[in-house]
Amino acid sequence: MKKVIPFLFVCFLMAALAPTPASAQLVKTSLRVTVLNELGNPQENATVKLYLNEDDYKQSANPVATEKTDEKGRATFKELESKAYFVEAEKGDMNNYGLGTKTDKLVEKRMNKVNVVIE
Repeated sequence: MKKVIPFLFVCFLMAALAPTPASAQLVKTSLRVTVLNELGNPQENATVKLYLNEDDYKQSANPVATEKTDEKGRATFKELESKAYFVEAEKGDMNNYGLGTKTDKLVEKRMNKVNVVIE
């Protein structure tokens, strides 16, 4: 009995410290876009679209994903590939055309963040 308890403790410890498979991890590759106006105020209900290439972005065709911003001006895109994206943001007659629209390559299994200014 005295030998069984330490053995069970070691087994439990090994199971607890075992690496978690990637499919079971909680954080997926995602992107949070915060849309601000030229004064730095968050813009609620702006439409944000992501594109994989510049041609699609310029033609507003084939978006990878589309979201609306919340009351804090944030649109969150989940389960993305670890790539660079072109971001289009619009609200009424304001948009981000020509104001720096490409993200860096997203860091895998992280919440990536970017601010977009619309005028």
